[in-house]
Order: sequence, then C-alpha cells, then structure tokens
Amino acid sequence: MKKILLLSLLAGAGTFSGCLTTTRHVFDAGDQVQVRSYQTRTFEINDREKTLRAVIATLQDLGFVIDKADATLGSVSGTKLARYELRMTVTVRPRGAKQLLVRANAQYKASPVATAVPIEDPGPYQDFFAALAKSLFLEAQQVD
Repeated sequence: MKKILLLSLLAGAGTFSGCLTTTRHVFDAGDQVQVRSYQTRTFEINDREKTLRAVIATLQDLGFVIDKADATLGSVSGTKLARYELRMTVTVRPRGAKQLLVRANAQYKASPVATAVPIEDPGPYQDFFAALAKSLFLEAQQVD
C-alpha cells in the first residue's frame, strides 16, 4: 500500500513539475540598460507627426503590416509574418525642444501557440534605425 501511494505521489509530482517554466531575470538592470541602448535612437527633428509617418513607412518598407497607430501616444505597432511572427512596437516622444527619442521593441513567436520572446539581438534594431534614418533624410529632402 505504501509503495502504491509513493508511486502515485511521484507520478503526480512528475506531472506537475512538467508544467513549471523556468524564470529569467527580466529585471536585471545591467542587461536592460544594454538592451535599451540599441532599442533607442535620438533624432535631431522636432516634428513628431512627420516622424510617426516615417516610422509607419519604414515598417511597411521592411514588410510589416501596421496593426495600430496612435498619434496621441506616439506609438506604432506592426506585425511581419514569415516562418514566424515578428511584432515591433515603436514609440516616439520628445526629448528637449529640438529632438525626438524613438524606441523600438520587437518580439517574435515561432508558432501561433508559442509565447512571445523579446528580441535582444541588436541586429534587427540597427536595421530598423538605419532604414528610419534614411526615410527621415529623404523626407527632409522632400524625396518620395
């Protein structure tokens, strides 16, 4: 009887432990500062609306479908579907009188039922900001 009870408890513990997920230290200050450094760029422009339009155009140029844009909040979200789902949210806010701070945040999901994973590799952010800088430059030169 004790063996059956012990086996039942072990089987139950094994079942429940399979449901546990590992935790990450998402609030590690050093890592967050580093990630924020390549998620954020400052632009020498004070026209928030023009910058938001450039963000939308840049995301579309990179193959994103715009899901939501809110001029009041200064936020644009888009999704790109390939072998996986890539979602990027970009916020634009003033920094002083003559600058705007643009921050991009990207996540990907390997499948529709998978959990979204933040992208911490600087590459996609560098690509986005390079394209955005070109878009803002061309818009300043009034080139369509």
